[in-house]
Amino acid sequence: MKIGCPKEIKPQEFRVGLTPANAAEAILRGHDVLIETGAGIGAGFTDEDYQAIGAEIAPDAAAIFDRSDLVIKVKEPQAVERKLLREGQVLFTYLHLAPDPDQTRDLLDSGVTSIAYETVTDARGGLPLLAPMSEVAGRLAPQVGSWAMQKANGGRGVLMGGVPGVRPANVIIIGGGVVGAAAARVAVGMGANVTVMDRSVPRLSYLDDVFMGKLTTQYANAATTAELIQTADMVIGAVLIPGAAAPKLISREQLSTMPQGSVLVDVAIDQGGCFETSRATTHQDPIYEVDGVVHYCVANMPGAVARTSTQALGNVTLPFLLALADKGWRQAVTDDPHLRAGLSTHQGKLTSLPVGEALGLPAITPEQLLSA
Repeated sequence: MKIGCPKEIKPQEFRVGLTPANAAEAILRGHDVLIETGAGIGAGFTDEDYQAIGAEIAPDAAAIFDRSDLVIKVKEPQAVERKLLREGQVLFTYLHLAPDPDQTRDLLDSGVTSIAYETVTDARGGLPLLAPMSEVAGRLAPQVGSWAMQKANGGRGVLMGGVPGVRPANVIIIGGGVVGAAAARVAVGMGANVTVMDRSVPRLSYLDDVFMGKLTTQYANAATTAELIQTADMVIGAVLIPGAAAPKLISREQLSTMPQGSVLVDVAIDQGGCFETSRATTHQDPIYEVDGVVHYCVANMPGAVARTSTQALGNVTLPFLLALADKGWRQAVTDDPHLRAGLSTHQGKLTSLPVGEALGLPAITPEQLLSA
């Protein structure tokens, strides 16, 4: 099979879908690998690194999409890339379709078979291809939030750990999953006063045990959220409903109850954001202010640490990539129900019920598609 990896063109996206090490694995299995020239530079991989393991360097994205049976990326295909997709081709990448009707429509119109990293599952009910990027984004969230809290950036001018005689920052983390736990680890390490909110009491018990009393756990509901944000210096939104649009946890009206210069970091922005006033930003222009509250809503946070993120993502995508290449998409998703959960579109049919519900589009399950 011909596996193609184009250069990412989303603003300030430095990751690459295929590392030289993973490309070498595919080539050893008898597959051809095409890499767009310069695709790996942002993550520290040169064209020569790919050529050394037997990959072919393609001159542009058009050549990648034209010649590849399987296209592997990091971020969702941009509008210009979606025009290059075709029926009979497989696209394997993050898609985040629920808040993106234009992309969904274009994928359906192209006829491409698309498989979304973020909805591939595992035997424990986890999301193994999302987890490493969630870990990275979670660890970054307190760092970027503390930068946004600096007065020069519009924030309150509060130091995360405070100093003797001056209290540390109050950090509220909404969601205690992979992102929330990673954010808590860094925020606690920075000396902040951290509260983690979640609707799962077992998860809160786990976090309480792991952090050994170094943070506060709080059952999440609307009333408690409204109360806690009134004294928050930073709120990190870390909620996820797999494949679906993120719920809105803080309204525009509630911003007026927050301290002036407080910071919202929306890690759920890929799924539409969990604050009513969230809109996607880029690393180039990461923050904006609404009613005196600073918003950080970069949609590809892990792209800031591209080498670490690329290697972490490659570690978890490789087995699925090889299965798709070795068996073809149909046999691969038939054999593996966890990969099958990522199937999103095929020949104009939407195969994700949460996306269909979010966008008001007809959808079938991957099992219905395969049985037909």
